[in-house]
Amino acid sequence: MRTRIKICGITRRADGLAAARAGADAVGFVFWAGTPRRIDPGAARAIRAQLPPFVSAVGLFVDPTPGEVRAVLAAVPLDVLQFHGHEPPELCRSFGRPYLKAIPVAREATGAGLLEYAARYADAAGVLFDAPPAGGLPGGTGQSFDWNVLPRQLPQPLVLSGGLDAGNVAAAVRRVRPWAVDVSSGVELQDADGRPVKGRKDPARIEAFIEEVRNADGGAP
Repeated sequence: MRTRIKICGITRRADGLAAARAGADAVGFVFWAGTPRRIDPGAARAIRAQLPPFVSAVGLFVDPTPGEVRAVLAAVPLDVLQFHGHEPPELCRSFGRPYLKAIPVAREATGAGLLEYAARYADAAGVLFDAPPAGGLPGGTGQSFDWNVLPRQLPQPLVLSGGLDAGNVAAAVRRVRPWAVDVSSGVELQDADGRPVKGRKDPARIEAFIEEVRNADGGAP
């Protein structure tokens, strides 16, 4: 099975197109005000209009009000919604769009506990496992977690996130065999100290990341 790839935190047209050209299946737009990766709905709409066919647009929200989500949907033709906070299932399913629910994997997490959490969102298009919040950010922290605690039997497709980059994503795909991987900081430009420049992607790092995923897939169609 070919692992699907989402490049999240797109804020510039050039980065969205670079992700698509490199073979990404989806790009993510962050509509949460608490991060430099946030994008204005108008800018997201302009980028969305330039994406080639069969590249999905995902909108990421963190504990939004229903009105906030509807306002974005009125402006941007999103294919999938991604909820990265403490949203109840009732809110996630109320917008008539497929949705992903992010689940933080704390140090003390167990497979049984994660499975119980995921079961609350049984109608989700997928569940995304990520590192726990850090530095005031619910995701995109560059931190990883112990992949061994992830449950093997889920009612939804598994999306793996958290500290992925070209150096570890092949091992992650081989270990977890997720439906998809989701990356943000791992493909961003780096400053002089090697820290990610939030919201600005590096086309070379995107290409290297996708190449490593394909290597791990072993040429799966």
